[in-house]
Amino acid sequence: MTGLPGGVTARHNDDVSEIKTQATDADVSAFLESATPRRRRDDGMALAEIFGEVTGAEPVMWGPSMVGYGSYRYVSPSDTKRQGQWPKAAFSPRKAQLSLYGLKDLPAGAELLPELGEYTEGAGCVYVKKLDDVDLDVLRRLIAIAWGRGDDPLP
Repeated sequence: MTGLPGGVTARHNDDVSEIKTQATDADVSAFLESATPRRRRDDGMALAEIFGEVTGAEPVMWGPSMVGYGSYRYVSPSDTKRQGQWPKAAFSPRKAQLSLYGLKDLPAGAELLPELGEYTEGAGCVYVKKLDDVDLDVLRRLIAIAWGRGDDPLP
C-alpha cells in the first residue's frame, strides 16, 4: 500500500496501484446525522449545503467517512502507477476537526488559502476546528476552484 492525498492508501496490482478509498452507495445524510459531537454534525450539514450550492452536484460517500463532490482521474506525480478516481472537493466532519479536501491542490487554491481564516494543513487536506473560524465566501471560492479541476494526464 502507498500513500495518497489526505493520507489515503492505494492497493497494488502488477501494473497500476488503485486508490483504496472509493465512492460508495452509503447514505450521506445518515453519515452526517451520526457525526459527533453536535457541533461537528451541525458544521457537517452546513458544509454539505455549501459544497452542494457551489458545485451543483449531489454528495457521494467516499470510503466510510468522506463526503465528496464530483471526481477526477488522479495520477500521482511521484509514481504514475498510482492512479484512480478521487473527489474534486470533499470534506469529513471528524471528531477533532473538519477535514477539507481538494482546496489547495491547484495553484489558484493554494494562493487563496491564506485568506480562509483559521486552519492548519495536512499533506492533502485543510483542517478547520469550526466553520465560525473561516470566511465562508473564501471557502466557496476555494470549492469552486477545486470543482474546476480536470483529469490528471495519463503517463
